[in-house]
Amino acid sequence: MSATDGNGADWGAYPRALEGRIAVYAALVVLGLLTGAAGTLVQGGWFPLGLLLALAAAVGLFWGGAKLCRTKVGAAAPGAGWVLAVLLMTPSRTEGDFLFAAGIASYVYLFGGMLAAVMCTTIALPAPPVSVGKNR
Repeated sequence: MSATDGNGADWGAYPRALEGRIAVYAALVVLGLLTGAAGTLVQGGWFPLGLLLALAAAVGLFWGGAKLCRTKVGAAAPGAGWVLAVLLMTPSRTEGDFLFAAGIASYVYLFGGMLAAVMCTTIALPAPPVSVGKNR
């Protein structure tokens, strides 16, 4: 059963076709990868504003994906891409190079981004609008 407003408009998942939804979710995963990689570089370079910028970009992507698709998978898809990018950039290389220093900013970025992804995925999306003459 899908939710409709008073005029008969469907407020289900967007887009309605399965192939379209898969394409949107794949694009959100790629955006999550890019946001995670960019945030990894920015958070350590411009402390503390870089950290705030990186977390704001991640939260905006997660919540924007949920609102765009009107599903929880819309927030989980970029969250999965973000986590994958961050976890691939976490280990240090054999030469001694690293992207995450052992400081509070790195841990705030790692745990703050994961917490934001989980929060945006589990928060209930707002109900569709109800026409004025209709009661719930």
